[in-house]
Amino acid sequence: MAEYKGIKGFKVQYLSADPSNPIIGQTWYNSTSKDLKYTGVSTAGAWASGNNMNTGRYALAGAGTQTASLAFGGDVPPVTGATEEYNGTSWTTSPGSLNTARQLLAGCGTQTAGLAFGGNDGTSLTGSTEEYDGNSWASNPTGLNTVRGEFAGCGTQTAGLAFGGSPPVTAATEEYNGSTWTSGNSLNTARRALAGAGIQTAALAFGGSTTIPIAPGITGATEEYNGTSWANSNNLNTTRRSLGGAGIQTAALGFGGNSGTAVTGATEEYDGTSWTTSPVSLNTARAYPAGAGTQTAGLAFGGDTPPYTGATEEWNGAGSATTKTITVS
Repeated sequence: MAEYKGIKGFKVQYLSADPSNPIIGQTWYNSTSKDLKYTGVSTAGAWASGNNMNTGRYALAGAGTQTASLAFGGDVPPVTGATEEYNGTSWTTSPGSLNTARQLLAGCGTQTAGLAFGGNDGTSLTGSTEEYDGNSWASNPTGLNTVRGEFAGCGTQTAGLAFGGSPPVTAATEEYNGSTWTSGNSLNTARRALAGAGIQTAALAFGGSTTIPIAPGITGATEEYNGTSWANSNNLNTTRRSLGGAGIQTAALGFGGNSGTAVTGATEEYDGTSWTTSPVSLNTARAYPAGAGTQTAGLAFGGDTPPYTGATEEWNGAGSATTKTITVS
């Protein structure tokens, strides 16, 4: 493995501020704080609070990565089409709002190629599908085959996936090819208010409620999709609905939600077989948050605490780069 000295030509930098994107093993002296620091690898995951969204809301959707994410839709109240972009530090309101303002929608894709679909426009359910180009949203004349809200989505702008939802509670699955939606095989457990992660051919569905009344049917059921059918996997440790998700099928992150009696900040990691509960929960427990990013670099934003919030938190999982201070006595 290449050493920092071999890459940069010197051992320790003298800087007035910490570098914005240090590499693992990099060492420097911060002349402002008068600390000797280095970049190591985290041994456990942790949530760090970021700057709030400009429009606090819940039941919104998200897409992208921890340092380039997209937030859109939700309920302020009233329902909104507001769209914001996150650069890893702060949120900027996009000049382009959704053409159909809505809540309880799903989304996927990236900050410059996002996809929004379904939800409730404040008076009725909609199957409306819109594509984002980094500046504005364009409506697709072809909507979802099964109009719904409180469902999950994942994938990309040209290969998206929609599954679950209500009312009524459904197991319906649909695939998007960049132009039209095609019905696929249903979830094994029909549910609403679930979370999702992954891509169209390797997706993950977890949590939710199997009933319209919230508490009776809350589930931790987890299923994997291979592009054709769903297969049951091991349940979440904390049964809940209205949670957020991020990552891929073999390395997913589940966070927040409602246990039926209260909102939670519980955070779990999925390894492709089972869920492991993190000892660290969200700083702001909430239901109906949006998520983006990966298992080692996730993002949670918005939600219902209650009341509605614009709180943003960054998840740095085990194995991610972290800045450490060298203490010398």
